[in-house]
Amino acid sequence: MAAPGKKDYYEILGVGRGASADEIKKAYRKLTRKYHPDANPGDAEAEKKYKEINEANEVLSDPQKRTQYDQFGYVGDMPPGGDFGGFGGPGFGGADFGDLFGDLFGSAFGGSGRRSVDPNAPRRGNDLEYTMQISLEDAFRGVTKKIEVPRLE
Repeated sequence: MAAPGKKDYYEILGVGRGASADEIKKAYRKLTRKYHPDANPGDAEAEKKYKEINEANEVLSDPQKRTQYDQFGYVGDMPPGGDFGGFGGPGFGGADFGDLFGDLFGSAFGGSGRRSVDPNAPRRGNDLEYTMQISLEDAFRGVTKKIEVPRLE
């Protein structure tokens, strides 16, 4: 079962988590015939359902994407509750990989794998982002441009 705000692709296709690739393909074909826009002209709900079915199939029919979905609840840079429509997202929901790797590998080097965290210690802030328009020619040549970023102390 998916968390609130997240889509459960297995539920969308009506298959169990242990479904084989063949079962997923059969469920996908059955549902696309039922909800295809040509079979439901002007039906916005059917069109929405059809898009969800395609999205679910895109993930569950690809072994790598399915494994990632099963582990993390989403695929690629798609944040929980997101969709495949855009290019953005803060990759893995803004996870702190330092904490993750410290937890995973700390015990491999004699530590307990857990570290004590001082709640008053300074934490890393959000990444800075800057959008700049460049020409196709500059992109092709690999031009380097300098920008100034004001910092708050």
